[in-house]
Amino acid sequence: MNTTAPLNNPHRNLFVQNLLTFFLNRQALAIGLVFASDSILFGSWVAHIPYVKAKLQLSDAELGLTLFAMPIGLLVMNPLTGWIIARLGEARSCFWSAVGLTLAVCIPLNAPNPYVLAIGLFLMGLNAALINVAMNTTATNLERARGIVIMSSCHGMWSLGGLLGSGIAGVVISLHMSPPTHLAVMAGLILLLTFALQPILSQIPSSSRTETGEKAGSSFVRPNLDLLLMILIGLALAMGEGAAFDWSAVYLRETLGASSQMAALGFASFSLTMTGFRFLGDAIIPKIGAKRWLQIGGVLAAAGLLFAIALPYPTTALIGFGLLGAGCSLGAPVLYAASMRVPGIPPAAGLATFATFSFIGFLAGPPLIGFVAEAFGLYYGLGFVAVMLLISAVLARMVKLF
Repeated sequence: MNTTAPLNNPHRNLFVQNLLTFFLNRQALAIGLVFASDSILFGSWVAHIPYVKAKLQLSDAELGLTLFAMPIGLLVMNPLTGWIIARLGEARSCFWSAVGLTLAVCIPLNAPNPYVLAIGLFLMGLNAALINVAMNTTATNLERARGIVIMSSCHGMWSLGGLLGSGIAGVVISLHMSPPTHLAVMAGLILLLTFALQPILSQIPSSSRTETGEKAGSSFVRPNLDLLLMILIGLALAMGEGAAFDWSAVYLRETLGASSQMAALGFASFSLTMTGFRFLGDAIIPKIGAKRWLQIGGVLAAAGLLFAIALPYPTTALIGFGLLGAGCSLGAPVLYAASMRVPGIPPAAGLATFATFSFIGFLAGPPLIGFVAEAFGLYYGLGFVAVMLLISAVLARMVKLF
């Protein structure tokens, strides 16, 4: 066997090597599964948003207002993430926030009124904020300790989880299983996985203490210009992701008249292209350049939404959401890594600050779409996100990626 044959293609070599490093490393795969389980729960939930909307007889604006409960939960948890992680450590923070999320995600589908729905979404926001910072910091810790690069692959696992979650939801809908039963089963499986992963995650070195031995309790800093530009770009890309999460099924079902099964495929299409590009990310980014990709990605994501709006048919909308996924795919891996290298800002603080603001865009974007949709129609709500994505492409020309 000629083991040196692939050497004539360095980019293919890098791609294969990165995937092997990720999937054959027990700890890397474990943290990747945390990313995936988080997204499986969200993917399972968003596929049933039309069900909740119809069950509680909510208008677009009422749904949008209720969805704001999740970003409020994130804002409440934001100042506490550093304090919690510093005392529990990253592994235990991942564990307890995952447990909390599996319990909270079952509340919205069983909500008898909008108030209980808002409480459930608020609790989801609390736990989502903590696990988002904890799992990204854990991945960074493992990269430093083992000298490997896994961030893009971890985000690929997150996208894969969303694909699996929404895909399974589509099958469940076609089999006429009740949405509350589906979420209860998925939450139970994720809970079992969470307990199984905890011993492995606890072996990953922690950065909850600094080199001087003091607890690294600060998870938020006032961003300088460089970090601010990263945050603004991240906000726009996260809004694109949030649009696919919370509104793709509603757009396909209610605006375009697609079946419930096809409506569930909107997020699946988005997740499929995002997953593929993220697993290719460690080969794509060095070849194209991180800054150039942010420009290309912003334009591609905006084009996908505009395509879904300009050609309002279920099939073309699925293609549009696929383009949106490709455009948004590598923004998070690029910007998460860059946020840790901003001069004058501690790496962990830069990461946590960027992650918090970008997740706000992910959660707050869908409610804003709801308000615009109520006033002008969902076409304009999605168009608003497309404009934000185009602005992110312009800002990408100005940002410095250290």
